[in-house]
Amino acid sequence: MRVPRISRTRYAAVGLVLATAGALALPAGTAVAAPTADPTPGPLLSYVVNTKANHGQVQKVEQAVKSLGGSVVYSYEQIGVVIARSTDAKFAEKLRLAKGVDSVGASRTKGITAADQGKAEVAPAPTTAPAPGQEPLEANQWDMRQIGVDKAHKLSLGSRNVTVGVLDSGIDATHEDLAANVDASQSVSCIDGGKPNTDWKAWQPGPDGAHGTHVAGTIAAAKNGKGIVGIAPNVKLAAVKVVDDGGFIYPEYAICGFVWAGEHQFKVTNNSYYVDPWMFNCPNDKDQAAITAAVRKAVAFSQRKGVLNVAAAGNENIDLAHKTTDVSSPDDTTPGTRPIGNDCLSLPTELPGVVVVSSVGVNGDKAYYSSYGKGVVTVAAPGGDRRFQLPDTPDKDGRILSTIPGGKYGYMQGTSMASPHATGVLALLASTFPWASPEELTEMLTNQAESHPCPTGVFNPGGAGQWKATCEGGADDNGFYGAGVINAEKAVQWWR
Repeated sequence: MRVPRISRTRYAAVGLVLATAGALALPAGTAVAAPTADPTPGPLLSYVVNTKANHGQVQKVEQAVKSLGGSVVYSYEQIGVVIARSTDAKFAEKLRLAKGVDSVGASRTKGITAADQGKAEVAPAPTTAPAPGQEPLEANQWDMRQIGVDKAHKLSLGSRNVTVGVLDSGIDATHEDLAANVDASQSVSCIDGGKPNTDWKAWQPGPDGAHGTHVAGTIAAAKNGKGIVGIAPNVKLAAVKVVDDGGFIYPEYAICGFVWAGEHQFKVTNNSYYVDPWMFNCPNDKDQAAITAAVRKAVAFSQRKGVLNVAAAGNENIDLAHKTTDVSSPDDTTPGTRPIGNDCLSLPTELPGVVVVSSVGVNGDKAYYSSYGKGVVTVAAPGGDRRFQLPDTPDKDGRILSTIPGGKYGYMQGTSMASPHATGVLALLASTFPWASPEELTEMLTNQAESHPCPTGVFNPGGAGQWKATCEGGADDNGFYGAGVINAEKAVQWWR
C-alpha cells in the first residue's frame, strides 16, 4: 500500500451542464465588461468569486455572473463569496472587470466529472478475547496507549455538549461504533457544487469512501464493547462531506464546510486533506489568489464563531517552512513542476489559527512520509509508519486501526490519521473546559504535549535518502514535532 495523499481518500485519504442565459439588465452602478464576441467554448468549470460580505453587493455580483452567461450555484453572503459555473473559457477574465468583484478564480482545471476513491485495508477479526474492560480490537490500538488515552478515560470520556465536525468523505452513521455519536441534525454534504445538502444519504460515504469514517472512529468511536474505542467516545460527531466521489476537495466544498461549521458553532473540526487542485496556492496566480482569499474568509468566519480547526500537515515529506518546488499540481489534470516560495499556501493547513499536525509512528519518531516545518507544525500525533516503526501488538501493524464503512474496521496511515488524534484530545479538553476559547484550547494542547527533540544529524529512515529530512528547532518547538507529541492524559489532568 502506497503512502496516502491527504488531498484524496485514495489510500493508503457530475456536474450538470447548465444552459447559458441571455444577458440580464444590471442594477445601476454594476459595470461589467461587455463581451466582444461569443463565449469561447470550454469545459464546465466552477469559480469562486470574492466580493464584500453584504447582501446588496453579493446580489450585484450574482447579476454580473448571469449577464456573462454563467450560473450561480450558491452564495455565502456571510463571507462575500459567490460560487458560479460557466463553460466560457474567458469567464473569469471577463468577470474580473465587473464592479464590486474583488477576485475570481477557477476552482479546478478539469471539467466537472466523477471518478473513484480508494480502499482501506480491512482488519482481520480478533483471534483472542480482549482484556477486561477493553474493546475487542483495543489491543491493536497502540496509538491510543502512546498518547495516554486509556488513562485519560478514567477521568473523562468527553461531553455530549461538544460537537466535532469531520470535514471529510462522510461518515457511515450506521456503524456499530459510531451510530450513537453521529448527529444527523448537524450533518451535511457540500459536494453539490458547494451548496449544502442535509439529506441523510447525501452525507453518507460513497463507494469505497472509507476515509471520513476512519477519521471519525479515531475521534469518537463509542466505548460500547464493540470493535475499538475513540479518544472522546462521548462527544457528538457531525459529518460534513467535502470529498466528492473522485476523491477531490475543491475550494467550494471546503468553503461550504467551514461556513457550516461556523453557523453550527462546532467546537472543533478535523481537516485531513488539502484543498484541490493546487497543493500550494500562490499569490501571483489570479485563480489561486482568489481561492486562497475565499477559503481564508470561510476559515476566519468559523473562527469568529468559536470553532477551532485542526489540519493535517501532509504526506509528501515536504519542509513547509522552506518550500522550493511543487511537482503535484494541478492534480485534477496533468501535474507539472513549478518553483514556489513560502507565500504559496497549502489550504487550510497554513491559514492563521489552524492547528497543524505532523505524524509519528509507534516509536514516537516522525513518520517517514510526514511533511513538517518549523513555525508551521503545531503538534505531532500518531499517524502510523508501517515501514520503519512496527508495534508489539497482536497484529504487528504500524498503521492506525479504526472504523470503516459497512460495520468493519481497517488500517490507514498518514497525517490524515494523526490530525484526528489531536482533534480528539481537543474534544476532551473542550469537554473539561467548556469556557475555553479556541486560542486557550490550543495553548492547553501545546502546553501538555510531550517534548520531542530533533534527531541528531539528518533524519534518514531506511538509509537510502528517499525520506531524508532536516529538523530545525529545540526540544520544545521544532519542525518535526512542533510543541511535541500530544498527551491525552496530561491534557485532561491540566486543572488537577
